[in-house]
Amino acid sequence: MSALPYRRLSAFYLVYFAALGLFSPYWGAYLESRGLAHWQIAVIMSLWFGTRAIAPMPWAWLSERYGRNEHWLRAGAALTLMSFGLFLLPLGYGGILVVMAVFAAAYNAIMPQFEAMTLAHLGPRRSLYGRIRVWGSVGFALTVTGAGVLIDQLGYAVLPWVLLPLFLVLFAVAWINHDPEGMSDTARVPLAAVWQRSRDPSVVRLLMLALLMQVAHGPYYVYFAIYLEHQGFGASWVGAYWAVGLALEIGIFLIMPQILARFDARWLLAACALAGALRWAVVAWLPTQIPLMLLAQAAHALTFGVFHATTMQILSGHFPGRLGGHGQGLLYGISSGFGGVIGALAAGAAWRYLGPSAAFLMAMVVSLLAIALCPWIRPAADPHPASH
Repeated sequence: MSALPYRRLSAFYLVYFAALGLFSPYWGAYLESRGLAHWQIAVIMSLWFGTRAIAPMPWAWLSERYGRNEHWLRAGAALTLMSFGLFLLPLGYGGILVVMAVFAAAYNAIMPQFEAMTLAHLGPRRSLYGRIRVWGSVGFALTVTGAGVLIDQLGYAVLPWVLLPLFLVLFAVAWINHDPEGMSDTARVPLAAVWQRSRDPSVVRLLMLALLMQVAHGPYYVYFAIYLEHQGFGASWVGAYWAVGLALEIGIFLIMPQILARFDARWLLAACALAGALRWAVVAWLPTQIPLMLLAQAAHALTFGVFHATTMQILSGHFPGRLGGHGQGLLYGISSGFGGVIGALAAGAAWRYLGPSAAFLMAMVVSLLAIALCPWIRPAADPHPASH
């Protein structure tokens, strides 16, 4: 078995999610600072999520058709850098929509490909995935915390100027990563094999569960910073709250091999969905109660950390080897893509017509619905259906 390029893989996660830590929590508030209405912000952010539904699969097909996943990873990182630079221009709503479409398509296309590359390097060691992916959480935690302080001092206008150098570093890190030896020479995977595996009832249920969990996170990703500002909390509080969840998420990723070995994956997923329902209830009803909000943010270790690692463990079993890119494309497209669009638009509608708290109550209800799917999901290696 080949040696694992731990540092190169970890470096990509570190930089990619460091950029996301600047973008995801604060971009909605940044757009508000540029004078955009809340419904316009919801549309723009739904486009951010919508490209996750469209971009990964064509990128996976190009990689599969023309080979060398690493080349498409670098091309996506280069396009991410070039397109994001256009945000520095004095664009109106229409211009921001166009630039967002290009930037988001490139940025969202490359992570599924890199996830597939990581899992290909890991092979049967995929339970160690969390120990590499944890560096993404470290990068996110560092920037989301620092950005809050920086924005309080300099305002949201500084955000694009800080992000642009990070995307340059991302391109450099993409350049030093490459496919596992022999991966690019493997014969193409027939699309019929991808279709057959994607129709597996357990895969369908897992993808639907991931979609619901993403919908439930919609208000959080789009409006959390704005919501806290309406409650009298500044950007530093946004960073502090995110940091609490991320600190525990980092710890969870480090011990995920032991957790996955000890607990049934189905019940781990159910615990994540239940934690989500409790989390969004607190945010909706008790946003000024700091101790309870800290506990709610601590639940991020479950609603994202445990959920993501468990999902990756199950999905990689259903889509091994060269099938991994297609499996990751499906996951990102359906959950982060369609789920993100539905979550952003539903949050925007709830915010506009029912009030800010209603957006998070919607998330609570969706999380409760997600629990019902969990007992029916099983790993590929499990030859028996779920028992009750």
